[in-house]
Amino acid sequence: MSENIQQEMTQVPGFLFVDHVAVAVKQGELDAQVKAYELLGFKEVHREEVLGGDQVRESLLRVGAGPNLIQLLEPLSPASPVQKMIDKNGGRGGLAHVAFRVRSAQTAYDYMKDAGFQLIDKAPRKGSRGTTVFFVHPKSRAENPFGFLIEVVEDPATE
Repeated sequence: MSENIQQEMTQVPGFLFVDHVAVAVKQGELDAQVKAYELLGFKEVHREEVLGGDQVRESLLRVGAGPNLIQLLEPLSPASPVQKMIDKNGGRGGLAHVAFRVRSAQTAYDYMKDAGFQLIDKAPRKGSRGTTVFFVHPKSRAENPFGFLIEVVEDPATE
């Protein structure tokens, strides 16, 4: 990628790279899924229960030596949005969202709101592992919807 293109991409609205791809797993299957990824050489680097509106247990697995992660999400309750997604998917897990890393969640949020994107969160909020996050609706931008849930992630630990 040329330096000019890379510079443009990091300025509006500051997207840097794919932070993680989130995969929903059925309740009780998180450990087995982690073991399956470990057989492929992935390494679990973080595990946390995220309560509040999320109601999930997450495991983050590093892909090689790079910054990209796989996030496995196991619902903790029937009210979890991940459980509702699994229910809509006929009881199967699968792609939950794709997350993009940004330098500033607030800058990206303001830019996307001003550009007419349909944002799920009313403002950037606390995410797991000390991050700041917000979600973008799959049907955002009716004229060209993404078709999948997007999470925008700022990780102050990497700055």
